[in-house]
Amino acid sequence: MRAVLQRVSKASVSVDGQMIGQTGPGLMILVCAMQGDDEAKADQLAAKISKLRIFKDDAGKMNRSVKDIEGSTLVISQFTLAADTSRGNRPGFSEAATPDVGKHLYEVFAQRLQAHGVPVETGQFGADMAVELVNDGPVTIWMES
Repeated sequence: MRAVLQRVSKASVSVDGQMIGQTGPGLMILVCAMQGDDEAKADQLAAKISKLRIFKDDAGKMNRSVKDIEGSTLVISQFTLAADTSRGNRPGFSEAATPDVGKHLYEVFAQRLQAHGVPVETGQFGADMAVELVNDGPVTIWMES
């Protein structure tokens, strides 16, 4: 699985003008299931993110996790993280998991992140979503399991 994490002071996602999820302070996580991914990879990524120390401590160093700051997350499906831009001008997405598998692993990832003690709100898989966020730092990290 691939993910892009953004440390945020706040973030929200809307579908058809209606807010369906929000967070802050914490993380906005864009996540994509890739061909060959399984529930173990979803859990591995969730566990790593729950412990990732990217929030400032009292000395101003990135030494605290989202759990440490009692933050929350907004998890949004983003199949375009599978984009292959190595040829031509149009990205290819053949490395992304099929929609059925992608949706299942997206849901598993969100559940496992919650099971690791991190509050989770989500977007809507496959929907045309409008995402708003205030990036804190900015801190943006790309991860793959």
